[in-house]
Amino acid sequence: MVRLELHRADNAFAFEAKDAEGHTMRMDAAATIGGNNSGVRPMQAMLMSMGGCSGIDLVSILQKQRQEIGDIEMIIEAEREKDKEPALWTYVHITFRFGGNVDMDKAHKACALSIDKYCSVAATLRAAGCVIEWKAEHKG
Repeated sequence: MVRLELHRADNAFAFEAKDAEGHTMRMDAAATIGGNNSGVRPMQAMLMSMGGCSGIDLVSILQKQRQEIGDIEMIIEAEREKDKEPALWTYVHITFRFGGNVDMDKAHKACALSIDKYCSVAATLRAAGCVIEWKAEHKG
């Protein structure tokens, strides 16, 4: 079982989350609703988590294929439901950019495996009805 601890970090909407190893993440609301804009929005953190999950998959898959991995960047763009509470993610598009000497056919296959099979965060979003699309390109 995973154990996380959160505590209120200011007199408004900021919270700091900590895992069992002491790693932290600060979350806050926008200033427009009374937050101090001092951290990531929780729903944005979900998308960041998908990027991190997929990134770990990509490195693992490409290392097994003996690829020379340079930088991997992801640009994630997403849309949420309008005028609903809760407002779920409905659409996500990820652009994966690979640096280094990576065979782009292998990179495409690694992206597909990650998003369609291995990434638990992507699977969680899809289970809630979110459409996830992606493309892979060489950085340069």
